[in-house]
Amino acid sequence: MATPATPAQPFVDGFDAARPELPGAGLGWLKAMRQTGIERYKSLGLPGPRLEAWKYTRLRPLEDTRYQPVADADSRAAVDVVPSVLAAGERGPRLVFVNGRLRDDLSSRDRLPPGVRVQGLREALAADPGWIEEHLARRGRPDDQALLALNTAMMDSGLVLRVGRGVAVERPIEAVFIGGLADRPVAYFPRNLIVIEDGAEATLVEHHAGAGVGAYLANAATEVEIGRGAKLRHYRVQAESRDATHLSNTHARVGRDAAYENFTLAIGGRLSRNEIAVRLEGEGGHCSLNGAYLMRGSEHCDNTTLIEHRVPRTTCREVFKGVLDDQSRAVFQGRIVVHKDAQKTDGHQLCKTLLLSTGAEIDAKPELEIYADDVKCSHGATTGQLDETALFYLRSRGVPEALARNLLVQSFLGEALDEITHVEVRAALSDRIVHALPAVCYLAGEWTR
Repeated sequence: MATPATPAQPFVDGFDAARPELPGAGLGWLKAMRQTGIERYKSLGLPGPRLEAWKYTRLRPLEDTRYQPVADADSRAAVDVVPSVLAAGERGPRLVFVNGRLRDDLSSRDRLPPGVRVQGLREALAADPGWIEEHLARRGRPDDQALLALNTAMMDSGLVLRVGRGVAVERPIEAVFIGGLADRPVAYFPRNLIVIEDGAEATLVEHHAGAGVGAYLANAATEVEIGRGAKLRHYRVQAESRDATHLSNTHARVGRDAAYENFTLAIGGRLSRNEIAVRLEGEGGHCSLNGAYLMRGSEHCDNTTLIEHRVPRTTCREVFKGVLDDQSRAVFQGRIVVHKDAQKTDGHQLCKTLLLSTGAEIDAKPELEIYADDVKCSHGATTGQLDETALFYLRSRGVPEALARNLLVQSFLGEALDEITHVEVRAALSDRIVHALPAVCYLAGEWTR
């Protein structure tokens, strides 16, 4: 009797078929890296509830659906309007990917200052393979992370951003990933590489948007290197289609006196997991790791984070706030590790969740792991419902109930949005949240029932 295929097997079969067409197929070092990745994935298999990090999230869509690698034809789907987080007047350089393939006809690289490189992965491998070899797979190690190992084997696209020493990029750089618009369930594997050299500064906005109907899988990985005295503001919007599965894995290294600001807004997808690991490796380094999520229906959202303070005098601040309705579910697993001799560490972590229905559920697991004795760290998690007293107050002032509820939700999420230092991006994400709320419409500049 034949042994039934495991859920991981279709991706192994897909690797063998897709390998000749993957970016950098002729590079020996990359071929070996891909082979190591797929072997490690085969060894680990898909993560499940037996792993502590996956205790609350099951990859059921990957068990139920047989995804196929995207083909070039899938990227040529008609796109009438490219979604954007920013208003037209605030947009800068932008790369647009459709089903995991770069579309130059939809992209724009105007007004890039000297010393800044914005490319697709395939283009970067062709132009400067030595530099890519030096930086790729240096931060995120796939030894015990099956999905990162799978991305390492299958990476078929992605953004390569390099900001030279001392260069400040004024306008935000956008990377738009449009999924769907295929006639079958497809999977794509973006690999983003971001290097901000010493003294440089940039803002990157990732927008993951779904189009059309049907299931698809985005398994993305991002590596971030921030040099001495540099700063990166990194904002992500996950607005995938209702049948989509979005898995994101980010690994960042922050140097001396450098700063990394990361904010993720999740407002879509059947299943999404935002996994971020940040290493503060230079004294004076700072990490601001924040997010907001609004889930409804049977959507599932998972935020799993790790911040490591590896040297003295580093700081971090982490605030995640979410709103759950219907039968939706969220997971927050936040871990701050203060290593031995990492004295003068200052860390703060907070997760707050608002439940709008009796069927919604949140699993929160904040953690502090401290091996130094001169630190200031705090963490906490709360879950509750709308404040009935505040709701009654608004109703007594003539505010309709639906609008009153939405005003309270906006106010609740405001604490997380306040962590965004880029004014235009903060306003844009606030507007996205307002439009994601139920039971209101926008009329003559005011929100009414």
